[in-house]
Amino acid sequence: CGSALPAHGAFWTWSTAVLPRNDALAILQEYNPDPRSLQHAEASEAVLRALAGHFGEDGAPWGMAGLLHDVDYPATENTPEQHGTRAMQILAGRLPQEALAAIQAHNSECTGVEPQSRLDFALRAGETVTGLISAAALMRPTGMEGMEVKSIKKKMKDKAFAASVNRDRIRECEKAGLPLDDFLRIAITAMTPR
Repeated sequence: CGSALPAHGAFWTWSTAVLPRNDALAILQEYNPDPRSLQHAEASEAVLRALAGHFGEDGAPWGMAGLLHDVDYPATENTPEQHGTRAMQILAGRLPQEALAAIQAHNSECTGVEPQSRLDFALRAGETVTGLISAAALMRPTGMEGMEVKSIKKKMKDKAFAASVNRDRIRECEKAGLPLDDFLRIAITAMTPR
């Protein structure tokens, strides 16, 4: 499953407790109550938990990184350089450092904090692919049911389809150690029950 990637900081551990999901949802509702944002957050959580399972990682911190990565979005919509950094401040002490670092790095284009760890790249690719898959599901009479990797790859090539979805970010799954086809299969499978 790819080589191990360096983590942010020299001495982090997963020993920091992970926020219980109900508490995380309450925080998300407080800071970012928009229903579409909640759907995106839950889809991102599902994809990140599935990726954690694939890599043999603990699904709880990965899932919480997916669920809470945009907690600060309403407050930072007009100051994108703060998006991710403000979320780290809101969530400090509630998530392991690697999850906080991934949340900050998911917006590296604006924060200047480059992704380094497997989780960083997984979050960037995972939260981004949810937009493409959700848009594709809306175009299908059966929604998510029966969706195939080849149809999502075809949508990736169509620059006009879900034009705001950054295809290069989705391809960062390879920097996390996962080929695109496998990544898309995992993401589709994770999102289908949602």
